[in-house]
Amino acid sequence: MTHPIRFCVAAGLVNDAADFLDNARRAEDLGYDALAIADHLGDQLAPLLALTAAAGVTSTLKLQTLVLANDYRHPGILAKEVTTLDQLSGGRLELGIGAGWMLTDYEQMGMSYDRPGTRITRLAESVAILKAAFTGEAVDFHGDHYSITGLVNGPAPVRPGGPPLLVAGGGRKVLSLAAREADIVGVNPSLAAGVIDERAGPSATPDATDEKIEWIREAAGDRFGELELQTRVHLATISDDRQGMAELLGPALGVAADEALESPHALVGSVEQCIETVLGWRERWGITYVSIGSEAMDEMAPVVAELAGR
Repeated sequence: MTHPIRFCVAAGLVNDAADFLDNARRAEDLGYDALAIADHLGDQLAPLLALTAAAGVTSTLKLQTLVLANDYRHPGILAKEVTTLDQLSGGRLELGIGAGWMLTDYEQMGMSYDRPGTRITRLAESVAILKAAFTGEAVDFHGDHYSITGLVNGPAPVRPGGPPLLVAGGGRKVLSLAAREADIVGVNPSLAAGVIDERAGPSATPDATDEKIEWIREAAGDRFGELELQTRVHLATISDDRQGMAELLGPALGVAADEALESPHALVGSVEQCIETVLGWRERWGITYVSIGSEAMDEMAPVVAELAGR
């Protein structure tokens, strides 16, 4: 199954409500399929509340959490909040969730920053609870991290079974979980260090992405063709000096310039070059869902206009 190409605007560290809502309207007008917001402390809006407000000023734009940190919310409460937003938006929510990674968030909240395997196991339990809660039936679940008895979540989500589920990550265990359970798999660099720095670069190269796709394919089995593969582009810019930009980008990522250019997390070049790059991602990896920071929303609009829906 070949999915149509879709583009999402990632709001990033937006702390001004008027700007955020203007971006939502603008993204819809420019043909972006979705608006996303991350889940961190610090100088940004809270994702579920912000997306609820965005739902009120748009009519077709999908609303995505990219991604909620599982450890920050109990899955029983999250199921209620998610179904409420899904209902209020007319079924436009895409639920993105991950294991949590930003060390400073955990430190500021005084939360234990457990090893990745523990956080991913906890995420797997949350996914199971959320899926069960979205059915509207009473949920009984007793795992290593959560225990739920007789939870009934209503009203039900607009789509039977709940909103599309996006699980994102950069390591084999979380990507395998995503392959088995999600509708959309977010293929990320590895952020095991708890920060974004040059240590993430080697896991964002083309060869590293090849390996991740194989992990996903192996874990997904027969459902691989149904999965939508998504990438978060951390540098997107229209430039006539593609090579020069890469030579600046490569050292910051800890990779060679050509690896930076070919990474699915950088989209640099002329409009025509960027179009060919996205088509190349689909050909090589099956990536069809591209998330771009709001700062690049306008300059990438010609790429979106050419490729969206293809």
